[in-house]
Amino acid sequence: MQYISTLKMTKLSPQVIKNIDHWSSDLFDENTRSEIENLKNNPEELEDRFYKNLDFGTGGMRGMMGVGTNRINKYTLGRNTQGLSNYLKQIYPNKNLKVVIAYDCRHNSKTFAKIVADVFSANGIEVFLFEDLRATPELSFALKHLNCQCGIVLTASHNPPEYNGYKVYWEDGGQLVPPHDKAIISIINNLDYKDINFSVQNELIHSIGKEIDDVFINAAVSNGTLEKNNNKNRENLTVVFTSLHGTSITAVPETLKRAGYTNVHIVEEQAIPNGDFPTVKSPNPEEPEALDMALKLAEKVKADIVIGTDPDCDRLGIAVRNTAGKLTLLNGNQTMVIMTKFLLEQWKNQGKINGNQFVGSTIVSTPMLPKLTEHFGVACKIGLTGFKWIAKMIEEYPTLDFVGGGEESFGFMVGDFVRDKDAVTSTLLACEIAALSKANGGSFFEELIGLYSTHGFYKERLISVTKKGRKGAEEIQNIMDQARRHPQQTIHNSKVVRIDDYQSSISKNTAENTSSEIKIPKANVLIFTTEDGSKIALRPSGTEPKIKFYISVNTPLHSKENYDKINDALEQKIDDIIASMQLL
Repeated sequence: MQYISTLKMTKLSPQVIKNIDHWSSDLFDENTRSEIENLKNNPEELEDRFYKNLDFGTGGMRGMMGVGTNRINKYTLGRNTQGLSNYLKQIYPNKNLKVVIAYDCRHNSKTFAKIVADVFSANGIEVFLFEDLRATPELSFALKHLNCQCGIVLTASHNPPEYNGYKVYWEDGGQLVPPHDKAIISIINNLDYKDINFSVQNELIHSIGKEIDDVFINAAVSNGTLEKNNNKNRENLTVVFTSLHGTSITAVPETLKRAGYTNVHIVEEQAIPNGDFPTVKSPNPEEPEALDMALKLAEKVKADIVIGTDPDCDRLGIAVRNTAGKLTLLNGNQTMVIMTKFLLEQWKNQGKINGNQFVGSTIVSTPMLPKLTEHFGVACKIGLTGFKWIAKMIEEYPTLDFVGGGEESFGFMVGDFVRDKDAVTSTLLACEIAALSKANGGSFFEELIGLYSTHGFYKERLISVTKKGRKGAEEIQNIMDQARRHPQQTIHNSKVVRIDDYQSSISKNTAENTSSEIKIPKANVLIFTTEDGSKIALRPSGTEPKIKFYISVNTPLHSKENYDKINDALEQKIDDIIASMQLL
């Protein structure tokens, strides 16, 4: 055809041209064919859209919306859902299969959720579809509550407005993990788009809503409260909350209300769900600017704590008042250690710690956490980045009690009633910590300083470098290859004593010139540990076009009065490491 012959004159690869040719056929709808036609004079855009299929990463499938094999659209979602349907029938033969589907505030999320529901139903699978947007942790909860084999949430978490995504959950309520993920991908890759069954059976699709909300919120209150009957402390705490235009508005305010918090101020300008996220540059609570409006409201109402959640309500950012009374943003590692400390104290006070408990975390999170759990006589299990690995631990250690789990990227899970990051219950837990600390004459921040005094002052920082498109992916891989071929021998005047390469599963002790096996799944992660205890991790993101550098430094804090001085020194040390490694 003339269109394709025109494309052949460009520098597009044969595979890209083949994909475009296929998507220009009558198998695809008129809107799809028209969008491709409109792009025929933009070969770079066509290359990016068609050079590969979207892959499952640490958080599922995530990408920009639009036409193409490397985009989120009716056909890529349909093919994935068809492949997943085929796999479910293979794994659960002769069973009445059930799935539950949720979606967030993003553009097209509701439409995409219905498409996914249609394909499942077309394959004879019963579907429970939320009537409107819901928080991701509620999806995880609902999956187990409804005895489903699988769950889907349409979300791109905190990505920019042009993104959407497709996260898959298994019957335990956790995200998809090996061997299921690779098996499903294999089936999907062997499907053609003509194999998708779009013939909806509406009688198999059921709308769900408040009946699930009530049970989920009550479970969040039960798991997230530290003192069951002390509402006076809760009434004395002033809270500012922002949903950043996302789904948490459907669950967090009601959860706080049922727990007994009466002095909660919501940032009304950000309370209406909106996929454009008009009041923020990025709806990511990891970014300080995302909480600007909440911080301003907090100063006005003299709030004790500020909390903001991302669009699908699995991450939360927290600001509390420091020793000088100034609102200070905490990072994910700080939030994780203080939440873990209070949960462990609660378990200890209830006489529930007997050596059969554990906490979960990840290889790029703070090394302080194992020090903390050891203090309580509780194990700390470490897995790859992503909460699916923490959820998997619960299944892998069925004889152990799971206390909670966290990762540096502002996610925390309280107990195992939800099997993913849960900003609903974690928001309540943060308020409980703040209320209890205030009632005892202290503060959330002072509790953190106390932890540093006991276990060492650990300071972390994340550097993310964005490199988009096919060229960017190649640049990221080249950075990793170079780091492996020419590893750092010293970092900021401290000798590298260990190199952990999770791709080769080899941990090398450079001081003793010995090696050992890393006994967790392979991943494209490289971690350098220096003689002075600093750690630098390199990891390409599984869901975004980024390479991430995680830096951790530490030193003793002998006196709480020296906090500011030691904090400044550690910040400077991180700056020096960044400069010595030329990360920016």
